[in-house]
Amino acid sequence: MADVPTARSARLVGRDAELEDLVSRLGIRASAGSTPYAVLLAGDAGVGKTRLLTELRDVALGEGWLVLAGHCLDLADGSLPYLPFSEILGRILTERPEAAASVTERHPTLARLQPGRRLRATDDRDEDQSLDRGNIFAAVHDLFETLAQDGPLLVVVEDAHWADQSTRDMLSFLFSRPFAGPVRLVVSYRSDDLHRRHPLRPQVAEWARLRGVERIQVDPLTDADVRLLIYTIHKDTTISEASIAEIVDRAEGNAFFVEELIGATWATGGHVPAELADVLLVHLDRLDDRTREVVRVASVAGRQVSHELLATVTGLGATDLEAALRSAVESNVLTRAGGSSYAFRHALLGEAVYDDLLPGERTRLHTAFSEALRSGKATGTAAELALHSRRAGDRATAVRAGIEAGNQAFAVGGPHEAAMQFLEALDLLEGLPEVPDDVDLHGLVRRCAEAFVASGRVGKAVKVLRAHLASLPPDAPAADRGQVLTSIAAALLLTDTTEDPEAIAAEAVALLADASPRLRARALSVHAQTLGRWNEERARSVAMEGLDLAQRHNLTGISVEIATTLTSLDETLDLDRLRTTWLDTADRARAAGHVDAELRALYFLGRLHHDLGDFDGALEAYGRVVSRGEEEGLAWAPFPAEARHMVASVLVAQGRLREAYDRLDVSGLNPPVVYEWLYYALQMHVQVLRGHTKQDAFTSLRPYWPTDGLTAITAATAELARAEQDLDAARAVEVYDLVVETVRPIWHEWFQARLRLSTVAVGILASGAAHQSAAEREAADDVVRRLLSDGERVIDFFAQFEISRGPEYHAWVARRSAEQQRWRWLSQLDPPDAAELVAVWRTAEEAFVAFGHVPELARTRARLAEVLRATGDAAGAREVADLAREVAHAVGLRPLADELTSLGSHRVPGAGVSTRGAGGSTPTAVSLTPRETEILALVAEGRTNGEIGKQLFIATKTVSVHVSNILGKLDATSRTEAAAIARRTGLL
Repeated sequence: MADVPTARSARLVGRDAELEDLVSRLGIRASAGSTPYAVLLAGDAGVGKTRLLTELRDVALGEGWLVLAGHCLDLADGSLPYLPFSEILGRILTERPEAAASVTERHPTLARLQPGRRLRATDDRDEDQSLDRGNIFAAVHDLFETLAQDGPLLVVVEDAHWADQSTRDMLSFLFSRPFAGPVRLVVSYRSDDLHRRHPLRPQVAEWARLRGVERIQVDPLTDADVRLLIYTIHKDTTISEASIAEIVDRAEGNAFFVEELIGATWATGGHVPAELADVLLVHLDRLDDRTREVVRVASVAGRQVSHELLATVTGLGATDLEAALRSAVESNVLTRAGGSSYAFRHALLGEAVYDDLLPGERTRLHTAFSEALRSGKATGTAAELALHSRRAGDRATAVRAGIEAGNQAFAVGGPHEAAMQFLEALDLLEGLPEVPDDVDLHGLVRRCAEAFVASGRVGKAVKVLRAHLASLPPDAPAADRGQVLTSIAAALLLTDTTEDPEAIAAEAVALLADASPRLRARALSVHAQTLGRWNEERARSVAMEGLDLAQRHNLTGISVEIATTLTSLDETLDLDRLRTTWLDTADRARAAGHVDAELRALYFLGRLHHDLGDFDGALEAYGRVVSRGEEEGLAWAPFPAEARHMVASVLVAQGRLREAYDRLDVSGLNPPVVYEWLYYALQMHVQVLRGHTKQDAFTSLRPYWPTDGLTAITAATAELARAEQDLDAARAVEVYDLVVETVRPIWHEWFQARLRLSTVAVGILASGAAHQSAAEREAADDVVRRLLSDGERVIDFFAQFEISRGPEYHAWVARRSAEQQRWRWLSQLDPPDAAELVAVWRTAEEAFVAFGHVPELARTRARLAEVLRATGDAAGAREVADLAREVAHAVGLRPLADELTSLGSHRVPGAGVSTRGAGGSTPTAVSLTPRETEILALVAEGRTNGEIGKQLFIATKTVSVHVSNILGKLDATSRTEAAAIARRTGLL
């Protein structure tokens, strides 16, 4: 049935409640005498009425209903009477000709509604019949009753806002004459088209008062549903949170708007797509000239405009302006926005009207708005003045207003908005012959960079600073160049880069040798931070020099900043004293109003707890960073944004996977892209642990690896976990090599996570060894040796940093040794003895117990159980496997739980497999012992008796006896045939 068009999204989104309401009210699934027989379905254009009716149709057809639909068309004064019913009759003539014929025989006037009879007037028209409207009404009513005798009937009339008078009268008749049979009517219309003079408006009110007629309003989709719709349409491509937020904001819950905006592949403030603009601008066609002009002026103001500002710019008298505004409101173009302001009913309508203005009109109106605001004739914000002045071409005014707007935004916790205002001001300054006397160019650049850093967009801050540095003339004062270099070095400390911030900071210090105490102390502070990574002694010396200078000149903020750096350089292992020092430093920073230093101190406190394996302490400290950042409007500044990720990482370690995933849900928050993908990477890791992620989910993350080392490592961790589940050793090595190649230039050669990543890769290679030939294992051994060597180099590198060697480090050192022996065992290349193998895995288990990482402890115990079972300790294997299995089920580690189930499953006597009987007799049941099942699996892998004996720590002769028993039980003449029988019958 093609009566109701199919929406572009194949999935119904956000309308389940409305659909169920419709189905229930109409009694579609269960006939009920008390159900209404008619529903009025109201909603704005594009909100999703047709899509909802499509689903209703499908449900009704599935329940055995006949569904007929007719449509009203926008034909203005030339509309054909009864058009939707003529369309319905055409369908009936095609599908139920007998019913149409019988009713036409009783009501000959019904023939006048046949589509073919209405193409043009005929000479033999029966004027009496054409005028007998009562006869036509009765005929249609009888037709529906007749069709309902064969089964329930659902009649849908769409777009009744375009209905002609005759159609509206027909509907009034049908609504007021209940049907004896199961007939239900649904009539849809656009509620936003029903202005006060619309002919359908009073009839809808009248219909809604009739018994058996009910009204359902289809409201805009919620923001969450709009997001789901975007994801549904965008399922094969990635889309950033910023783009999603842009579409959510502008679409205002309208499904059609969402689809148009996505279809235009635009989400950064471009023009409204042409097709959508055409639909929106229809609203202006019915307005009078004066009202249309007021609406155009309002579109220049933006989202909202005050009555005062409109009056000033339009120049209309009070009476004329009020009449125009009333007309715009009654026509559903404008709506009251609180107080004395007005807004467009749909924001996109305002944009479409603005886009429809001629260039000269826009400039003239923006000039009028700018003059009204600048002169004080109307009140407004600095941001509004900046916007109108910029678009009017008044650059000087726009620069001053933009700086003021940026400062205001920064003061109220809007760093991103502030940065954009400052950046716009900088761009405007380039078009002026000289910088105005009242504008501090260097201060504006610094302020812009600070705002970008505070909003988490450090890369943009560096670009702004670099551009300004490049614009300085060769003879620029050393202090000017030194200030910029200090800011660049400080920004680079907060991002991953191949540049050397220490060299840049050192140059800044040299340039600022004769500068003011504030500039030099600030430069020394930044230089100390850059040195602190690998040269603690030199960093401490520089920091003390800067601290002395700051204290002598009462530079409190810089003093607190340097004190934070000195605390981070403290090599003491008195951990209680370190905790106290960090808390004191954070308190001092807060008391001094130096939020950046406070956040940095709290973050380092969190890292201290984290590195020590104190997960509860880490959660508390990281949580304070996040909450303080939000309180100060700095949620996406580097420390709070990264702390959010750290909170989720700790939750993963504690086995609280669902909480971790939810903590990283930034829907509607519009974070910087670098953090959005960092969070997404950890969410993917959580999903892999739970067994929910497809391989293609990783593809979208790869392009973002080079921008942030932590994102690369987190994403690689997720990919390795998936490779482990798939026993895909080749992919594991590829992922490991790629993450090392990516992170090495922006961090350093032997970053600590490399120990963990290489160890995981070795474990995956070991798991795959059981399924490889001897030649394949020999080839893989070279890769394993390289990976183990990488891990050893990391261990050697961190030998000099005792404070960095916490429980996590020791756990992975132990796991590396265990995976090395596991590889030797499963590859049978210089295999260890049973005692050695068990000992290293017991050590690994103890190390992960001390570390407390719940998922990795469960994984370690699963490997230990495998080893214990192979070495003959069945009781020990069961005990350890049960511990791991309990955690896997409790935490939701489904793949690990499945692996443990497989590890613990053996064929029990009597639950054998069917094999061929002698001479082709009826198959008989065979049962194998657990040991025979293990040996058969290795036989199927092509292992010799000697190799099997070494792997299972039993004598070769014992293996030979077991193989002979297996061949006998399966009635197989060879090892190859036994393997084939086992695979065919499900034993393997």
